[in-house]
Amino acid sequence: MEEFLAAHWLDMLTTALGLAYILLEYKASVWLWAVGFAMQSLGIVLYYQKGLYADCGMEFYYLAMTVYGFINWIRPHKVEGADHVRAAEKKVQTIPITHFPRRLAIRWALATLVIWGALYCFLAFCTDSRVPVADSFTTALSFVGIWALARKYLEQWLIWIVVDVVTCALYFYKDIPFKASLYALYVVIAVMGYKKWRKMMKQTD
Repeated sequence: MEEFLAAHWLDMLTTALGLAYILLEYKASVWLWAVGFAMQSLGIVLYYQKGLYADCGMEFYYLAMTVYGFINWIRPHKVEGADHVRAAEKKVQTIPITHFPRRLAIRWALATLVIWGALYCFLAFCTDSRVPVADSFTTALSFVGIWALARKYLEQWLIWIVVDVVTCALYFYKDIPFKASLYALYVVIAVMGYKKWRKMMKQTD
């Protein structure tokens, strides 16, 4: 038992933080960014140890986006109508949930393909990675996912569903069972989160 815990304690800790993170994201709570910062810092160590170099490098981008997301979520925004003004006086207002702009969809799709290709070439030819296709794919798609979350776009949940399904399979393969199980749960919560955010968005229209 001690040997198992010694081998998987970091996996278990980041899994616990990840569960707290996704639940806070589900509630659209700004505190998700604080938990995310801790999770991503530890994730750098975990992924490097497991040879998931693209995921390891991605954590540095996540850390930067965590700071950006926190600042963007709490920044003042325009409120309209007397009821909204009174509500703003009672509590801190965060940016509203909106749709992913169509004008940016093609740009981000192309950017994701370019990043995926570049990361694949790096992992395949410059590292000892055994999973360059899947590792580079989830990393590339996560670039747009975390940005969409920082902008509080509803469709960020759809992006994460794809990322979570592939990541779940990848982590089981790389013997990170707790995180793999967490990502399986992420898929379920992402579906629920999409429905909840869509309902919250309609209520604020």
